[in-house]
Amino acid sequence: MKKTVLFIFLWLISISKINAQADTLTAFYDKIEKSFNYESGKIKLSEGDGTLNVPKGFKFLNGEQTQKVLTKLWGNPEDKAILGSLVPDGKGVTHADSWMFVISYQGDGYVKDDDAGEIDYDDLLKTMKEDVATANEERKKGGYPEVQLIGWASKPYYDNNLKVLHWAKELQFGQDKNHTLNYDLRVLGRKGMYNISAVAGINQLAEVKRSIPEIIQSVEFNDGHKYLDFDADTDTVAAWTIGGLVAGKVLAKVGFFAILAKFAKVIVVGIVAAFAAVKKFLFGSKDQVVTKPEEETALLEETTSTEE
Repeated sequence: MKKTVLFIFLWLISISKINAQADTLTAFYDKIEKSFNYESGKIKLSEGDGTLNVPKGFKFLNGEQTQKVLTKLWGNPEDKAILGSLVPDGKGVTHADSWMFVISYQGDGYVKDDDAGEIDYDDLLKTMKEDVATANEERKKGGYPEVQLIGWASKPYYDNNLKVLHWAKELQFGQDKNHTLNYDLRVLGRKGMYNISAVAGINQLAEVKRSIPEIIQSVEFNDGHKYLDFDADTDTVAAWTIGGLVAGKVLAKVGFFAILAKFAKVIVVGIVAAFAAVKKFLFGSKDQVVTKPEEETALLEETTSTEE
C-alpha cells in the first residue's frame, strides 16, 4: 500500500513538472510568434511589377521575416530571393501544424505555353525522380538530407485563362516518416513569373488544396506587365516552357536546394527539452538543474533580432 501511495505521489509530481515545462515552452513559442509583424490588405511586391491582395483567411509576412522562419525555425537553406509568405490565420509559424505559401519572383522572360496540353506528366515524373537522385549528391555535400520524390500529390494543371500553372509533389527528406508537401503555383507574366510554393506536411494537402482558388487570384501583375502584354519584338522569351517549369529545370542554376521543407526545428527543440527535463527529474543526478536549453535561447535571439 505504501509503495502504491509513493508511486502515485511521484507520478503526480512528474505530471506537475511536465505541465510546468509545457507552460514554459508555450511562453517561449508565444514570444517568438509575437515578434513577427503580420500584414493584410494590398501589398506591393518588391519585384516583378506585381501586387498581392492578401486573401481572406491568410496574413502576410515580408521577405526578411519569412527567411527567418524558413532558416531559423524550419531548417531550410537561405534564399534571399523570397519576397514574403502567406500564413493561414489562426496558425502561427511555431505551431506544430503550421504551414505557409512562400512567394518569390523569377524574371527570366516570357514563358511560352504552347506545350501545356501535350505533356505526359507520368513520363515527366520519371525524369524528375532521376534528376532528384542526381542532385542528392550535392545536397549531401552541403550537409542537407537527401530528398526522395515520392510522386504527384496533385497532377499538374494549367489554367489557360488565368495563365497560372499549379501542381503538387510528395517528398521525403532523409528518413523522416512525415512526408513533405510542395504545392507549387506559377503565375505567368510578360517578363517573368511569380513562384508561390506551399511548404506543408502531406497530411495538410486537403487544407492547402481548398485554398488554391483564392491563392491563384491573390497575385497579379500590374497593367502593362501581364502575360497578354507580351511584345514579341522587344521582350525576352524564356528558355523553358510549361513542361520545364514542372520538371524544375528553371531551378537548375541554384540546384535542388530550392526545395523547401517544414522541419519545425523550434518545435523539436522544445519537445526534446521537455522530455529531457522529465527524465532528469525522475532518474537524474544530485547536481541536476532544469533550465531552458542554450539552443532555445540562441534560437529566440536569432528569430527576434533585426538584421542590420
